[in-house]
This record gives sequence, structure tokens and C-alpha cells, in this order.
Amino acid sequence: MKSVLALFLATLIAISVCAQTDNSPRNKPAAAGGGKLFGRIVDLKNNKGIDAASVQLFQKNSDILAGGMLTKPNGDFDISNLRTTDTFKLVATAIGYAKQELIITFDKLAKGNATAEKDLGNIKLTAESQYLGSVTVVAQKPALQMGIDRKTFDVEKNLSSAGGTGIDVMRNIPSVTVDVDGNVLLRNNTPQIYVDGRPTILTLDQIPADNIERVELVTNPSAKFDAASTGGIINVVLKKNKKLGLNGIVSAGGGSPDIYTGNLGLNLREGKFNFFLNGNFNHSGGRPKSATYRQDKNNGVIEDYFNQFALTNRKRQFYNVRFGMDYFMDNRNTFTLTQSFGGGRFTNLEDQNQEYLDVNQQPTHFGFRTSDGKSTNERSSTQLIFKHNFVEAGKSFSADVSFNHGNNVDNTNILNTYADPNGSQYSPDSRIHNNGTGLNNQVTMQVDYVDPHGEDSKLETGIRTFINDNTSVFNSFSVNNGSETKLPLSNNYKYRQMVNAFYITYTGKVLGIGYQAGLRAEHSKFDGELVDSAKKFGYQYPNKISNLFDALFPSLFLSKKVGDDEELQLNYSRRISRPDFWQMNPFVDISDPLNIRQGNPALRPEFTNSFEFNYNKTYHSGNFLGVIYFRNTTGDITRYSDTITAAQYQQLNNASVGPSAILNTFINAQYQNRWGSELTLQQKAGQQLDITPTVDLQYKKVKSNVNNVNLSNEGFNWEAKLIINYRVVSKAALWNKWSFQVTGGYESPEVIPQGKRKEMYGIDLGLRKEFLKNKATFTFNINDVFNSRKRGSISDTENFYQDSYRRWDVRSFRATLTYKFGKADFQLFKKNGNHEENEERD
Repeated sequence: MKSVLALFLATLIAISVCAQTDNSPRNKPAAAGGGKLFGRIVDLKNNKGIDAASVQLFQKNSDILAGGMLTKPNGDFDISNLRTTDTFKLVATAIGYAKQELIITFDKLAKGNATAEKDLGNIKLTAESQYLGSVTVVAQKPALQMGIDRKTFDVEKNLSSAGGTGIDVMRNIPSVTVDVDGNVLLRNNTPQIYVDGRPTILTLDQIPADNIERVELVTNPSAKFDAASTGGIINVVLKKNKKLGLNGIVSAGGGSPDIYTGNLGLNLREGKFNFFLNGNFNHSGGRPKSATYRQDKNNGVIEDYFNQFALTNRKRQFYNVRFGMDYFMDNRNTFTLTQSFGGGRFTNLEDQNQEYLDVNQQPTHFGFRTSDGKSTNERSSTQLIFKHNFVEAGKSFSADVSFNHGNNVDNTNILNTYADPNGSQYSPDSRIHNNGTGLNNQVTMQVDYVDPHGEDSKLETGIRTFINDNTSVFNSFSVNNGSETKLPLSNNYKYRQMVNAFYITYTGKVLGIGYQAGLRAEHSKFDGELVDSAKKFGYQYPNKISNLFDALFPSLFLSKKVGDDEELQLNYSRRISRPDFWQMNPFVDISDPLNIRQGNPALRPEFTNSFEFNYNKTYHSGNFLGVIYFRNTTGDITRYSDTITAAQYQQLNNASVGPSAILNTFINAQYQNRWGSELTLQQKAGQQLDITPTVDLQYKKVKSNVNNVNLSNEGFNWEAKLIINYRVVSKAALWNKWSFQVTGGYESPEVIPQGKRKEMYGIDLGLRKEFLKNKATFTFNINDVFNSRKRGSISDTENFYQDSYRRWDVRSFRATLTYKFGKADFQLFKKNGNHEENEERD
């Protein structure tokens, strides 16, 4: 591992040096030139200069800062030492005014001259709100921006998630659903979760909603993206301010049940440095319920019944600190270093009541189970990014390395008691003590190169290495008279996963049809070991030359503009989904003794061929995106349930597992086909109201046969989501700048190999009030208004019929107060005289 990292860093340094020392005209980096831009920032209404407006000059199509300053009292500014051959983007901002952006080039006659000046004249800024009689016109960026290859959701517009976590954000995004365990699904598939475009060890409920700037949904990734993204990609982009001076945001909130949150974000940009810091804390509680109703059968004939009811007192507590800096070494080279630390504390006190009934539904005995669980985890992440922009616009080289570390500790004490219907003891009490630890390290190294060839062509290529080391130790003990006996449930498990990848894509245009053709090659290896038994398992793809296609993942995107406001696209990609740690870990989870769970070390990856046809229509009051898609998955990883065997019962008897307990595990089905159509509309009604309905229609067919049992199933399902936003605009200060949001979602029943998932629905409400000249915001929201958001399933086999449901959260109320502050002329490094002025302009 050390040698790989050393080689990567050496390569990075060598390329960086070459990029900066190559003297050829094509690759020579920008140097300070003799160009000068000057002008004045004025108010559009009265033409008066605006004092202390921020003027920033960037290299076009990048975040490289070429210069910047605050305007003088009369609004004047000037920026010197610029290359006259470059193209720039000027960004002018001022408090109370809308941002103004200009693309600037020097005159052709001036290019190549030793010195050149360009007068930009008066740059006029518009006040954010203009009153026209009794109507106020307010320009707002839409909450959802739709494109052919992705959807971008602006989290700031999501009132229902303020003060919550990333899970609350996902519940209010079209095409995205959250299951009972807090797992996120995209079109009913499990997506890859990225943070700022890179893999993360954090779970979404460990990321505060207030730290998320936007969420990007990529439903059919190209060869440029990780091949293990069968279910698409959800990229969470965190906030990072780059305004000049000191800027910050602070928020605090509280609610029910047992909710309180706090968040602080700071950013300082001065000279060649940009520093950022975020810290947050989130605490929540709740008492979710679950229930199970089961019939035990023998060859389809009912023999007895079992009912179980549980109530869990759950508390979750997260904290996270993230800090770092950008170093703008010069106009073309930037280094970014980011570090984060976080952790969580969790308690789960669950009470279960169990009813054992005979064939006539008369009680034979009762069970009572108390489970007291406590767990902690710690997370850290380090990322170093280098980016070099060449002289040619859009041409760039970037390299980064990230390291994620996590560990966890778990302790659970379980008490089982049994009673006859008359109240006497049915069988002796049993006590179980479980403890476990886990350690996870992830390293990702990536290099990307982009080379445009004219306006319509572009070559992109890169390499990537991902290494994931995981160790899990679990010990289970039967406790009798104060002494502990170790149970066969205990296991010591470790694995290493390595994926090496190379990709190349080319974008071009032929006869008015845009295309992007790409190919990704990945070599993956998984080595798992049960340490106590020395049993080893895993996979390697490809494992021989004849299986070379298992390592190749092509993609093709075709697009055609139909006028100025319509676009058609057809795309194809091949993806892979590798089984994760929990799906392969043979550890037996007995937190529910009648519904136990176990991983399958023999699982193999699944492969998916994905096709999509998109139609995108933009018009003056909205946008429509229609999608038709088809996915064929071979070796589909799916759940499989059956009653435990006599041998398994004997092994688990001391753990108070019943003889008719159901064992839930994972298998590879033959294939799964999924046909679907997704329709998304974003419609504005005037300047104050917008609605975004989404409907996803699917037909799924699963082909599977296990132990000569046919598990094949097929059926139709659909889901819908509606987001309504309304903003009050009034001359009366009391009512002005109120915003309201309603989000409702419904998921229909869906077939699974041995039954179906039950429907789920819920509604969220949010309201916001802005005051103190938009510096302060008060938000109040209600999640799951009718307390209806629960996930259920029905399984029907020859051996059992089971109807059950579980919940992840309960209805909650939150109030959050947020305040933004900033000082554009703040300077951490004080300077004097002309030296200070020259540094500011540089």
C-alpha cells in the first residue's frame, strides 16, 4: 500500500513539474502580463457608484482567481497584471444587489502587446427586489434544475429538511426514496453515494442538511464514472464559500422528539488562500413501532401462528468537523486540502412482546424480550486535490488522493423470558451479551485529463485505484449465573477489496448529432477470510482471459437539439454491482430472534445493461423531462428467506432462537428485467408558485430458482412525488418573504421473489421567514405529518406466510434559526502601503 501511494505521489509531482516547466507555446503556463481592466460598479436605478462591491476576475470555465478587489467609494475598480491572450469571467456582487457576470477578452489589436488597457465602463447592478405598483418581481433559481444527463436539486430551497440530516434531504428529491433502514434508493435501485464527487465512509444521516449545497442525480452514468454504479450515482455537494473576505453562517434548532441541532460555517478568502471550516451537532430521538404476523406451514398447511410487537426507544447523536483550504499557487495551479472528523453515539432500547398460537389461534405461551444496545463510531477523511489549467480554455489535468478511516464499538444485552397463558414460567430465562468492534480504511487515488478539440469535441481520460480494508470482530455469549459461554454466533471477519480502473471518453458532433463514446476497464478483487476458522472466500474479475469482457464497461450517449428548447437523447451503459460487506458477511444477526439475518460469502457481482431515452423540453414557465428506460441485470443480488434447518436451530439454540425462525439471506438470481418510464414536470405559476410532480412507472420481472424452488415473480409498480413551493411577496413587512413547501410521496406495492413490498406514503410540510435584510432565516417543518411512513412486506412460501412492517423514524417537528454574516474587507494578514494594494490586485 505504501509503495502504491508513493508511486502515485511521485507521478503527481512529476506531472506538476512538467506542466510548469514545459516551454512549448502550447503548454506554457500563464504568467503575469501587462493587461489592465478597469471600470465602475453602479446602481442601475440612479447610476450612482456602489461602495465596497466585490469584483472578482476568474479564468473562464474555472475557479482560478486572476484578480479581485473591493470598489472605491465612487464604485471604481481596476485589476492589473493580466495576460492579454486570456479570456476572463468577471463576477460583481454587492449586498442587496443581484450578481452580475461578464465574459471579457482584450481587443485583438491589444493581444500580444506588452501593455494593454480595457475600459469596461459602468457595470450596472440590479436591486434584488423591484416594486412595480403593488407587485414585487423576485428572481429565484429553481429548486430543481433538469438536464439530459442529470438532475440538480438545490437543497437551500428544501424547507422540510432544514435542521435535519442528509436522509431528510433525500426524502424530498424526485426519483429518490428512503427505505425503512434509512437506505436511499434511486428508481428502486441502490445508487453509489458520493460526497463532492468522491466515495465516502459517512452515512447520509451523519451529514447535516444545512451543510449540503446541492444534490446531483446521475441515473445512467457514462464510462467516466465508477462502474459499480448500477443503480446510478447520487453526488452530495457540500457548501464551500469562495467570496472575498470573511463570511459565515450559524444555525441552531430544536424540536420533538428530543431534537436539537447546531451548525457553524466559516470561510475566509484572502490573497492566494481560501480557508473554510464547518462544525455541526445533531441529536434526535423517537419511539418507532414494528409488528410481525406469521403463519407457519408444512407443505402449504398451516400448523401454528406467531405474532410479534416491538417498541424501540431510539436515540441518535452525530457530530462532525470539516476544515481545509484552497491554495491558488498561480492563475493555473490550485491545491485543495480537506480534513474532517466525526462520530456518532446511538442507543436502542427495544421491548418485544411475542405471541405463540396453535392452529386454532389459541395461545400456547408468550415471550418477552428486552434488548439494550449501545454503539459508537468515529469517522475521519483526508483529501488532497491538485488541478492544473492549461493555456487552452477547458484543458486541464487534476489528481487527488483521499483516505477515509472509520471504527465502531457495539454492545448489546438481551433478556428473554417466557410464560404460560396462566402466567407461570414456560421455560427458563435466557440472557445474551454481544459485543463487537469494526475497523474500515479506504484509499482512493485518481488522475483525470481533459483536452478539448475545438468547440464540439473533447477527449477525457483517467485512472483510478480504490482500496477498501475492513475488519469485523463479533462475540456472542450466553450468560448463566454470572458466567459467560461463547456461542457459535461469534465471528472474526476481515476482507480487502481492490478496484483498479482506466477510462477514456470522446465527445464530438456529426451531422448535428452530439455523441459521447466511452470505455472503462476495471479489474476487481475481493479477498475475505473468517479468521477463527481460516476459511477464505472471494472473487476476482476477470479471473481469466476468456472472461475479459467482465472487466469492460462501454457507454454511448447520443443527443440531438430540436430547435432552441427541445433535446432528445439516447444512451447506453454497462455497469457492475459488487456485493458489499454485510451481504457477504456470514455473521448471524439475532436482534430479532424469529427473523434472523445472515450474509452469503458465495455471492457474486451482478452485471447490468442499461438503456435510456430522454426528451427534454424547456418553455417560458417551466421544464419537462420524459424518460423511457430498460435495465437487464444478470446474477441479480436479491433477498431470500426460509425457515432455519434443524442443524441451524441446534447451533443457535442457546441464543433463544425459535425452531421456526426465518433466516433471511442473499442469493444471485438468474436475471432481473425492469422496464420503466419517468415523467418530471417543473411548472411555475407566476413568480410566487411552482410545482414539481414526478411519476415513475415500472414493470419488473425476476427469474430465480434456489434449491429446486421457483422464486420467479413479476408485476407492475409505480411511485409518485409532488413538491409545491409558494413564496409570499407583500409590501407588508409582516407577511413579506414567507415561503411554504409541501412534499408528498407514494410508493405502490412492488413484487419481490417471494412476495411483495407493501405501499408506503407520507407528507412533509415546511415554512420559512427571511428577515434582517435576508441575513436571518426562521424555518419550521413537520416531517411525516400523518405518521404514516413505514415499510412493510408480505412473504408467501410453502413453509410460511408473513406480513410485517418496520419504521425508521416517527413524525417530528423542528424549528431552526439561521444567521448569515460577512465582512468583505476583512484581512487576516495585515499589510501596509503600496505593497498591500499590489498583493490585493494580484
